[in-house]
Amino acid sequence: MNSCSHFLNSTCSSKNRSLSSYLALYMVMSGAMVLTVLGNLMVIISVSHFKQLHTPTNALILSLATADFLVGLMVMPYSMVRSVTSCWYFGDLFCKLHSCFDMMLCTSSIFHLFFISVDRYYAICHPLHYYKKMSVPMIQTFLFVSWSGPCLYSFGLILSDIHTEGIYHYVVTLSCTGLCTLVLNKLWGTISSLICFFIPGILMIGIYIHIFSIARKQAKSISNHTYPLSGKKTTCNKKHMNMENKAARTLSLVMGVFILCWMPFFTITVIDPFMNFSTSEDLYNIVLWLGYFNSTLNPIIYALFYPWFKKSFDYIVTGAIFHQGSSSIHVMTGV
Repeated sequence: MNSCSHFLNSTCSSKNRSLSSYLALYMVMSGAMVLTVLGNLMVIISVSHFKQLHTPTNALILSLATADFLVGLMVMPYSMVRSVTSCWYFGDLFCKLHSCFDMMLCTSSIFHLFFISVDRYYAICHPLHYYKKMSVPMIQTFLFVSWSGPCLYSFGLILSDIHTEGIYHYVVTLSCTGLCTLVLNKLWGTISSLICFFIPGILMIGIYIHIFSIARKQAKSISNHTYPLSGKKTTCNKKHMNMENKAARTLSLVMGVFILCWMPFFTITVIDPFMNFSTSEDLYNIVLWLGYFNSTLNPIIYALFYPWFKKSFDYIVTGAIFHQGSSSIHVMTGV
């Protein structure tokens, strides 16, 4: 297939790929899409079903998994067709909507990760004030900001077309009929990257560095602490700290994977307008799908590092969650 004209009146040409290349790309992208949907669906069912998992941190994880689930369900399928064929078959209006949801869900994910880091900060550094600070209204505020902020910004920016001011020539050249490409000018490319990635990413790095510094001091203090009469170490407190430290390490790994996955994309978003949009289509697709893979990797991280996820996964697969009273099962026993 040499052009999109077989399917629509197009001025864009599709990639000349071999059949094996088409199949390989579709297999990799389809596999990532299926893993994203199923993996995050498992997280959603687990946290929603088991009462023991109804905690402030898990409420944020549930919402993050929902954003990742929607990436796999609403964004990745259409991006897959566009990336493989270099053609957009779904119309101009849906192109705008697809771009809006793409940017919104990406931004929502990193906002969730930022608020998760704030939650971990209070859990590790101020455990006595944790439940007072991380109250239900506070978590609800975090969730509201994580969804409403990205939604208003993404839809407002893309539907208003202010991101194309001053680059009309490039928009016409790059966005030929039959292609769906989000082109940001120098100003909005920089602003979007700062808001969606660099500023919250830097703040999260700072928070986690502080968390690990405090956690190391607390762990050292607990390891040296003994009961006055028996001389035995406070194993209960030590176990609790180990749990909190493990949770912090796991969530920081989630954050680190996010940064590694999305940094190439946002770096190109910043520099490409200053290079007269010279980034090749293939390179753009590579960094874009590297970002999408972040939504695939998050539930895999949960499965590897959270024992409760492994247990809840077993209950879901075996159908045990349909048994009466299954929501009261202690999936975190022995964590």
